[in-house]
Amino acid sequence: MIKRVQALFEREPRINLHRYPIQLRFSGEDLILEGETEHIAAKKLALELAASVPGVGRIVDRLKVAPAQRMSDAEIRDYIYRALIQEPAFYTCGVSARVKGENEILGEFVPGPGGHIHGDIEDGVVILNGQVPSLSHKRLAGVLAWWVPGSRDVVNGLEEVPPQKDSDDEITDAVRMVLEKDPFVRADQIRVSTAHSVVTLEGVVSSEPAKQMAEFDAWYIFGVDKVVNKLEVEA
Repeated sequence: MIKRVQALFEREPRINLHRYPIQLRFSGEDLILEGETEHIAAKKLALELAASVPGVGRIVDRLKVAPAQRMSDAEIRDYIYRALIQEPAFYTCGVSARVKGENEILGEFVPGPGGHIHGDIEDGVVILNGQVPSLSHKRLAGVLAWWVPGSRDVVNGLEEVPPQKDSDDEITDAVRMVLEKDPFVRADQIRVSTAHSVVTLEGVVSSEPAKQMAEFDAWYIFGVDKVVNKLEVEA
């Protein structure tokens, strides 16, 4: 099964095993993926491809994404705290963050009317816990954590209260919202649709980096299983 997974990785052009090798091993019936991927798309595609191999059961995700900028956990904590408190959607939400294992905490644990978000940062991984009023808030908080230049992974454990039923329309709305907040893409140039948690992006963008960034934004969103990028770069 490991050879089958490796063969799928080799055939996927967005997974660069030569520069970013992925280690595969079994622990009991669990397949463990470890290593650093070039970007979020490579990480998510590796998990999807591994899960598609017959006989593979539970997958343990220990993949990290190569950060855009190497940052200390304290720098990541400061960055994500500022991002959350400056986001209008979280003005009524209590926000706090700390480096895991240390006593210093930015903000307070006291929940606001809009809930509470707490971030623990360990080895570049951002772990989000707390309660927020909707799935849109949960997804936005996760994307803001991914946008921190030093983030290597985001574990989104936020709960929406009251519980909300997810849907393709919810995912589509979240993708549109994130694209509108991203200063590096023109959201009005991009059409978004979702079917069975697979997001499709269509339209015309100004550059190859803008095309890639729009795709990454969709991958960052909690609940997205796959992204089909049909964006075209204008001549």
